[in-house]
Amino acid sequence: MTEPTRGDVVWLTQAKFDELQGELEQLRGPRRAEMVKRVSEARDEGDLKENSGYHAAREELGKIDGRVQQLTDMLRRAEVGEAPADDGVVEPGMWVTIHLVDHDLKQEFLFGSREMAGEDITVFSPQSPLGQAINGQRRGDTVSYEAAPGKVVKAEILEAVPYAG
Repeated sequence: MTEPTRGDVVWLTQAKFDELQGELEQLRGPRRAEMVKRVSEARDEGDLKENSGYHAAREELGKIDGRVQQLTDMLRRAEVGEAPADDGVVEPGMWVTIHLVDHDLKQEFLFGSREMAGEDITVFSPQSPLGQAINGQRRGDTVSYEAAPGKVVKAEILEAVPYAG
């Protein structure tokens, strides 16, 4: 197994790492065993072409196996750390507010990885163009980054506080 490169790292707090590890153990053990049993029972009912219970159970088993693969990869690439200090410096685990100067637009997001938060918030990773520009910068700094080929965007960092999740 190869070690993850810096660009492949998934930033997680210890609490989130433990939560995802617990989910993985649940999926690999009891959840998967339950689904294998359902597939087997549905297969024993006969004609598989018209057996919707069998197809539904196989589909659910496929989803479980996909999530197991996703979690295994994510946890292998995880870099676990504590919540960052509340010092106004942008680093993974911070809730950041920026002002996109040319667009006169304010944007708030979690700086880190999607796995750190729920589905309904915006996340920018340290590997994104914006993430590379703001990582290590301070509240009040203005940075520029290339959002698309030839399109440079200027952003002022208004706030950077630890994400409370």
